[in-house]
Formats: sequence, C-alpha cells, structure tokens
Amino acid sequence: MNHNHITRLLETAIEENAKSFPALIICGARQVGKTTILEIYRRTRNKDIAYVTLDDPIERKLAKTDPALFLERYGTPLIIDEMQYATELLPYIKMQIDRERMNHKEQSNGLFFLTGSQMFALMKNVSESLAGRVCVMDIYGLSNAELSGGKQEFFLPDFQYCKNRDSNQRLTINELFERILRGSFPELYQNDKIVIEKFYSSYVRTYLERDIRDMAAIKDETKFLTFMSAAAARTGQECNYSDIAKDAQIDMKTAVSWLSLLRTSGLVFLLQPYHNNLIKKIIKRPKLYFTDTGLACYLAGYSDSVSLERSAFNGAVFETFIVMEIVKSFANANKDPRLYMYYYRDTNGKEIDLVININNTLYPIEIKKSGNPGRDAVKNFDVLAKTKQEQGEGGVICMAEKVVPINEKYHFIPVQCI
Repeated sequence: MNHNHITRLLETAIEENAKSFPALIICGARQVGKTTILEIYRRTRNKDIAYVTLDDPIERKLAKTDPALFLERYGTPLIIDEMQYATELLPYIKMQIDRERMNHKEQSNGLFFLTGSQMFALMKNVSESLAGRVCVMDIYGLSNAELSGGKQEFFLPDFQYCKNRDSNQRLTINELFERILRGSFPELYQNDKIVIEKFYSSYVRTYLERDIRDMAAIKDETKFLTFMSAAAARTGQECNYSDIAKDAQIDMKTAVSWLSLLRTSGLVFLLQPYHNNLIKKIIKRPKLYFTDTGLACYLAGYSDSVSLERSAFNGAVFETFIVMEIVKSFANANKDPRLYMYYYRDTNGKEIDLVININNTLYPIEIKKSGNPGRDAVKNFDVLAKTKQEQGEGGVICMAEKVVPINEKYHFIPVQCI
C-alpha cells in the first residue's frame, strides 16, 4: 500500500495551460494534493519558480498590507499557496500580467500559479480581477489510473477503448469496497499507519474550524456537520434540498446555500441533467455526488468495508465511485467534466445513469454493482434517439471480469477499465 510518490496525471495539463495563460488557479478540496503537484511541477519542469505560502502569517500580512511590495519581492514566475488569505493581491497580479503582456508578449504566460482551498472566498474576487487572464483547473483525489500507474485519457464506453484499458489489475468486490471506504486522499496511500476513521474525523474538524468558521454566516458548526451527514447519505441521488433541509433541521434557503459551500470547497460534484429542445418532460434537478467516497462513508457512519458492501448504501456509493473516476479522467485530461457529463431522467421514470456528450455524440452508461447485470440494463438507452443526436457506443459498468459485448453497440465494462 505504500506508494512514496504517485505520479499525478494533471501535471501534463498544468504544463500545457502554463503555455497559454498568464495565471493558473488549482482548485480542489483540502489535502487532495494542490501544493504537492505544484512543488513537483517546480522541481521537474520549471526550477525558476519562486514559492510562497500565505499560511505563513508574516507573508500574509505583507501580501494584505503592501501587495505591490510583496509581488516585487518574489518576482515571476511565482507559486502562491492558499491564495484565499490575501485576495488583496489579485488586482496587483492583474496589473503585473497586463504590464508583462505589453512588454514581453511571448513571455507573458505561466507567470502565476495560485492554489486555494476556500474557493468560495477566492473565486468571486478572481472572476472580477483576472477575467480572461486565468485558467481555472480542478484537482481531485487519486484516480484508479494514478494508483495503478496507468496513463490518463478521458473515459469513453466504446469497445476498443475498454479492451485497451482492461488490465489484469482486477479488483475483487472486497478490494473495491476497501478502496471506496479508504477514499482517494493521497495521504491515505502514502502512510500505511493512518487509521482511516481518525484521518476523516480530523479532516472534517479542520474543514469546520478553518473553512466554515471563516464564513460569518455559519454560527452553528454542529448543525453544519449534521447537514454534511444528511448530504453524504444522499450521494448518488437527485439533489432534493427540502429532504436534506428536513433531516438537518434547517430551512431550504440555508440548505441551498450550504450545499453551494460544499460544492465550492470541492467536496461535492453536481451532475446536471441532459436536455435538448427535442426532449420534453425532463427532470431538471442535478444529481449529487461526494467527490471522495471515503469522506461520504465516514459522514454516513460506515467504518468497515464488509458492512458497507452489505448495506443499503452500497449501490449509491458504488455509483459515486464510478462517476467520480470518470470525472477525474476528464479533469486530468485537461477537460472540464461539467461540459461533457450528464445524466438522463424523464417524468416517465426512464433513467440513464450517465450520458457523455463529446463532439455532439452521446455515449450512454449504466452503473450496476453486479457481476452479471443482464441485458435489460441497457433498455433505456433508446430514449436518446429522441434527441436526434448521433449516438455512440455505450455500456454497463459493473463487476464483470472482462469486456463482454451485449450487442454490436453496447457491452459490459469491468470496473478496472475506468
């Protein structure tokens, strides 16, 4: 289990984007590896980058009180870690970028690399100050491909792609649920001695004490924790704010606002419904997924993989794992998953777990925690004909041992292919 260095597949995308944009912001939840990936980028690809963290109170004070002097002291290129602590820097970063653009057009990219955990504090200021000058990149926890040393391409359920990805590193159901329970935070794979439950309890406490306490609107951390648990219990389901509000004993408006905090903190991903003008009667609510299955299991009260696999929660958390692996495959391949990934559900009860839309071609996917889901698992795929869009191959991601055709267009896809 001890992987001292796991190559992060986003490194290549960072290098590509640094050639095209003056500033990059790496967003993601606490401890997913934002700082580490920039340190590795600096060490292996660009040793000239200076580094400063605003976690340091002395640096933070200078950045807040004299932003111009702060930037002059460090020069460019520069990594600024925990940028949310001194958003006063942003207008000065903008002025510096504009100066560089006027003076050295060809060298005005890759000047600033910023990270932030509290994106709700940061993004408002970024969109005002750095519009058109910044590339926003999301980093998630470790992916299956990263843990198995594979290369990252965005996932498509076509037969040849899946055959190429079908390695011998097959996960048994027990191994898979251990992985789901452990989650994807890098530290859990670099230190065998960590007790998973202790890691997550300290993670949640840090999040509540550092990120949530900074939000003046949240006075009651216990209530927020109850809300987080209510949301975690609904991972893989349609986002029903009134249900979550009822469970957490808060009003609907608060539930909407707090879920938005979880999303901007990188802890929740909302999968939007697919629709076009030709389909009527579509359900409009997004589906809610926790970005880390380990955190979702901890908040929902599961502490061992056997009980988890036998519980009523198993299908939802299995689906969460699969969807988030596909999200990571897009993000690591330098594509925004929100532009390509949807789900389908109409008021007649027809549902498709995932629809990938690439080049106006729709690829339908069902997700089933079963070794042999049966051919009727693809029965709803034909609803996509109504969209009048081209339809690509599709499949059922499941616990099958190998890629097996269902018909000439659809197939069973083993978990290890994603």
